[in-house]
Amino acid sequence: MSTSAPITQDVMTIPRKLPEGGKINLVGLTREQMRDVLIENGTKEKQAKMRVGQIWQWIYQWGVRDFHEMTNLSKSYRAELDEVFEIAIPEVITKQVSEDGTRKYLVRIAGGHEVEVVYIPEDGRGTLCISSQVGCTLTCSFCHTGTQKLVRNLTAAEVIGQVMMARDDLEEWPVPGAPKDETRLLSNIVLMGMGEPLYNFDNVRDAMKIAMDPEGISLSRRRITLSTSGVVPEIARTAEEIGCLLAISFHATTDDVRDVLVPINKRWKIDELLQSLADYPKVSNSERITFEYVMLDGVNDSDEDAHRLIDHIKRYKIPAKINLIPFNEWPGAPYKRSSNNRIRAFANIIYQAGYASPIRKTRGEDIMAACGQLKSATERARKSRKQIEAETGLSSS
Repeated sequence: MSTSAPITQDVMTIPRKLPEGGKINLVGLTREQMRDVLIENGTKEKQAKMRVGQIWQWIYQWGVRDFHEMTNLSKSYRAELDEVFEIAIPEVITKQVSEDGTRKYLVRIAGGHEVEVVYIPEDGRGTLCISSQVGCTLTCSFCHTGTQKLVRNLTAAEVIGQVMMARDDLEEWPVPGAPKDETRLLSNIVLMGMGEPLYNFDNVRDAMKIAMDPEGISLSRRRITLSTSGVVPEIARTAEEIGCLLAISFHATTDDVRDVLVPINKRWKIDELLQSLADYPKVSNSERITFEYVMLDGVNDSDEDAHRLIDHIKRYKIPAKINLIPFNEWPGAPYKRSSNNRIRAFANIIYQAGYASPIRKTRGEDIMAACGQLKSATERARKSRKQIEAETGLSSS
C-alpha cells in the first residue's frame, strides 16, 4: 500500500485539550451519538456517516480495540482518532468455571464498582446473562442480589461491554475476510443479572440496539430477553423501542404474597401488571411472554397457586409459558427450595392446562452463578437467616 500522499479528506482538527476525564469512549454510543462526537472533534460533516459505518464495523463486527488496526482508514486519521477516543469495555477481575461449563465473570467498571456476568453453554446455543445495575433497588426477599443496595445504573457502554468482554473470552470475534460462520457460542442475551433493567431503560435500550445492529454483533431481537419485576409504565416502551422478548419475575399468585416476595408489587398490583403484559405482544409482535416463577417451599408452591396462575393468564389472554425455577439457596436465605415432587406436580397442573412449564435446570450453582445468586464478591456480606427474615418480614417457617 502506498503511503506517499496523505488522504486529506480524512484529516480532522484535534482539540489541544482533551475532555475532562481523559479520552472519549466510543463504546455504547448510538450511531447518531457517534456521528455527533466525531463531528465535534473535527471529522468533516459530509464524511461523518461513512466514518461511523467504518468504525462501527471494526468495533462491533470484528471486535477491534486499536484504531491503528482499522486499515480502511488513513494512517493520519487513525492516529488522530487515537489521540481523542478510546474503545474501552469492563475489565475482567476474576473468572470462575463451573463443573457444568458455566462461566461467571466478576468485572470492574468505572468508579471501581463490580458486577457479575454469567455465560451458560447449552447444546446448540450459549446464553449470556448480563447486569444492568450495580446492586439492585428491588429488595426481592428470595434473591441474593437484592440484598446488595443499589449503587448506580450501568452506562450503555458498560451494558454492551459485558457482551464484548464475553466474546473476547470465548474468542468469538470473526476474522475480517474469513468465510461467515453462523454458529455462535454466544447466541442469546438475557437481561437477568444484577439490577432491574427497566429502571435503567435508556441505557439498556441503546445497548440492545447496538447488539441487534446488523452491521455489528447482529443478534436477532428474538434472541434477547429482558426480565423485569414489573415496572409497568416501561413495559409498553420496551415493546415499542426495543421489541425484544419479555420475561416477568412473577413468583406469586396473590398480591399479599407478591408484596413480600417482589415488593414492587406494592406499587403496581398483579392485575395492573397482567394488563400491561396482555398488551405487550400486540405492540412488539413478540412471541410468548415468559412467566418466571421461583419455587419456594410452603410459600407459593401449592396446587391452588398453580390453578390461580393459570386463571390469571387465561383471564388476560396472555400468550405465555411458565418457567419454573427451583430456588437457589444462598447463605442466610430465609426460604427453602420446594421438593422435586412438589415442583413436578405444580408443573403438571400447568401443562395439563395447555401451557409449557419447563423446570429450569440449575446451572453454575457450585460457583454461585445460578438464578438469584449473583452478588459481587466485594459486597458479599454474610447475613444470618434471622437478619434476612427481619428485613423482609416473612419467615420460612
